[in-house]
Amino acid sequence: MTMNNVRLIGYAKASAQDEDLTQQVQSLIAIGCQLIFEEPVSGARGERPELRRLLGGLHAGDVVTVTRLERLARSTNDLLEISERINNAGAGLRSLSEPWADTTAPDGHVVLMTLSGIARFKKSIVDERADSRIAAKARGTRFGPRPTLSAEQVAKARKLIYEDNLTGTEAARQMGVHRATLYRALAKQPRQS
Repeated sequence: MTMNNVRLIGYAKASAQDEDLTQQVQSLIAIGCQLIFEEPVSGARGERPELRRLLGGLHAGDVVTVTRLERLARSTNDLLEISERINNAGAGLRSLSEPWADTTAPDGHVVLMTLSGIARFKKSIVDERADSRIAAKARGTRFGPRPTLSAEQVAKARKLIYEDNLTGTEAARQMGVHRATLYRALAKQPRQS
């Protein structure tokens, strides 16, 4: 225990397979962490057993300490979910590299609450757009770029090239498209024998 019965709990995580956690652990020991959870493998797949153990054993008054927030969370939403779990346990969160991320201080708590509000707002916008897109698809709306040349125009271009003996560049110019656009359209609609 450190002064005032606050227990500083460190969390160190590798961001690469062969990363050494020594520097993170030394930094956490230097500020008074007596209990340190070390995640030796990157959590890219979501498998972070040491973080699960840490969060499962939190008590009121504990302070989870990391050298950088990126070691704790993979995204803003992930950070907010973890922060909420820490808060629900009556514990705090502190980052050594990001002093604004200290929920044991009123300012840090406000910053994380603001980020949480922004993340929820962003999610609601994404959800609303997804719902709108689903409704538009149900009404028959097609998404993506429209074909530059219709089947009739491709047939005309094919006639210009194969019967009138124009070059691809000349045929594209007559059709009002770039040569590459014409070649893509020709490739998508194979020549009938």
